[in-house]
Amino acid sequence: MVHILPHGTWPSPLDAATAAAHDGTPDHVGFVGDEPWWTEPRPTEGGRRTLVRRTADGTVRSVLPAPWNVRSRVHEYGGRPWAGTTGPEGPLVVFSEGADQRLYAHAPDVPGAVPRPLTPLSPVGGGLRWVDPVIHAGRGEVWCVLEEFTGEGPWDVRRVPVAVPLDGSAAEDRAAVRELTAAAHRFVTGPRLSPDGRRAAWLAWDHPRMPWDGTELLLAEVGEDGLLHGVRTVAGGPEESIPQADWDADGTLLYLSDRSGWWNPYRLDEAGRHHRLCAREEEFGGPLWTVGQRWFAPLAGGLLAVVHGRGTTTLGILDPETGEVVDAAGSWSEFAPTLAVHGSRIVGVGAGPRSAPAVVELDARTGRIRVIGAPAEDPVDAGYCPEPQPRTFTGPDGRDVHARLYPPHHPECAAPEGELPPYVVWAHGGPTSRAPVVLDLEIAYFTSRGIGVAEVDYGGSTGYGREYRNRLRERWGVVDVEDCAAVALALAEEGTADRRRLAVRGGSAGGWTAAASLATTDVYACGTIRYPVLDLAGWAEGGTHDFESRYLDSLIGPLTGPDAVPGRYAERSPVEHAEAITAPFLLLQGLDDVICPPAQCERLLERMAGRGVPHAYLTFEGEGHGFRRAETTVRALEAELGLYAEVFGLPGLPRLELRGT
Repeated sequence: MVHILPHGTWPSPLDAATAAAHDGTPDHVGFVGDEPWWTEPRPTEGGRRTLVRRTADGTVRSVLPAPWNVRSRVHEYGGRPWAGTTGPEGPLVVFSEGADQRLYAHAPDVPGAVPRPLTPLSPVGGGLRWVDPVIHAGRGEVWCVLEEFTGEGPWDVRRVPVAVPLDGSAAEDRAAVRELTAAAHRFVTGPRLSPDGRRAAWLAWDHPRMPWDGTELLLAEVGEDGLLHGVRTVAGGPEESIPQADWDADGTLLYLSDRSGWWNPYRLDEAGRHHRLCAREEEFGGPLWTVGQRWFAPLAGGLLAVVHGRGTTTLGILDPETGEVVDAAGSWSEFAPTLAVHGSRIVGVGAGPRSAPAVVELDARTGRIRVIGAPAEDPVDAGYCPEPQPRTFTGPDGRDVHARLYPPHHPECAAPEGELPPYVVWAHGGPTSRAPVVLDLEIAYFTSRGIGVAEVDYGGSTGYGREYRNRLRERWGVVDVEDCAAVALALAEEGTADRRRLAVRGGSAGGWTAAASLATTDVYACGTIRYPVLDLAGWAEGGTHDFESRYLDSLIGPLTGPDAVPGRYAERSPVEHAEAITAPFLLLQGLDDVICPPAQCERLLERMAGRGVPHAYLTFEGEGHGFRRAETTVRALEAELGLYAEVFGLPGLPRLELRGT
């Protein structure tokens, strides 16, 4: 029996607590001996991430109990936080602990063993942080990246490849950590040692570039002293992005580059010649937001496991000799940039529009693929989950705008004849990123109640080549806002969405787009703004962390110097145009956010004081950039639904109390 109820009021079995409990995704897969290991979120345990292993009998269990939190904070966004190997006493794992950021070593199969520190604490600034470790047991060392704060400011920092002794001799002695080479670049990835141990390769870049703008592939010889000598650039540059490099088993260097306009795989041979291994107008790489992301992994015999696609990603096996790719079977429409191989076994993290992210294993010899790590059962009946509809809309100047629609969907409910649904336009973060095509219970939370969602990969998004990515250069707050508005208005014009009940929502850079949309358009009836950028000048002048401190040079233009465009910073900032915001909004902010600090939100609210614009401002102690705790997600989702109930006039639902009314 189908129940006829207004959009937004359909009874759903998916409550906010269920969505929150399944928030996050497994990540950072690897092999320790024959066992696949990975990290998993624990939103109901204070938002920590734990390290889990799958043993030979198929048992999956946590390696570290609460409150251990396997997380690096290098660049604030972190990166690969662990590495493992096997020895006489079984597995040995080295990991970064989220609370103190020290490296620890742990032998979980040794009775009574507890993690022991390998690195010291620092009283200076943000301290000492470590990321992208690789254990070299024969050398008795862990090679990784050290991020070392030299003062109290977020920009008082240096980064350098280092070797940390495995014996613990550096646990209280910073001088015992060997710097493998000079700190010649602002940002580096962990060095990868060639199979013969004679050379090492890593990536580097400097302000004002971001890693998707331009990086350098560095190569050096390993001297008898164990240090890296003769460092030279062998690929990359200001307009060439290389997000990953690694060695093949035969000692040749493999890397990804977008020199063709697309991130494709290349080989550097012994004669210094560069060979493109697969010439396709699709992406075999992505933006290097966190250190240690891995889109390819060499297999024995010369084949490569690859994550690739255009707009979405899949797992495949590339034959570098022919350029042919054979993709894995299955319903997964998205694979994360994390891969590990062991013999013919390939482990990654895949998800689909109706399946949550899971750890999957592909046998390269047989083609068999199976889930080896995932929740025991689906958190909600798939009948309540929406099916994404890929769409390409026309934006200003006739440009393509890629998006995915998630229409209202409920197996037992429908709206009264002629009633159009409310729609929320979601702007992803980054902004150099995209919206993945995966089961997102936050989307299903709304669609199962009769509220549609449109995720927009506005100009500047990844997955569609460098030209599409470069559309946002110096036009942030223009192209993203225009593209989101074009999608929203097209949905209304074609009769898919109710023109009077359109909303915009985003977090981080998406929060910027949501706020800018409310300040510069009349498209939306309301908006949800999560941990946003709101004041460009304040953000650029010491108001954020080092990694993104010069990001605005490309997104807006330089703030200082001969080519400075300071007027553009004021012209684009929502905080400078608070008087133009008249639609109700919900503002959500973590109080420990160092990337988009609460001061940004407070500045906007000060400018809006006394203007009578309905709004709510919710803050969360202990939350940084992006919410990790289940209780935070519950409060945020319920508040957002309450905003729509209030503004869209949804009967029978709790409404968010708004100030200024």
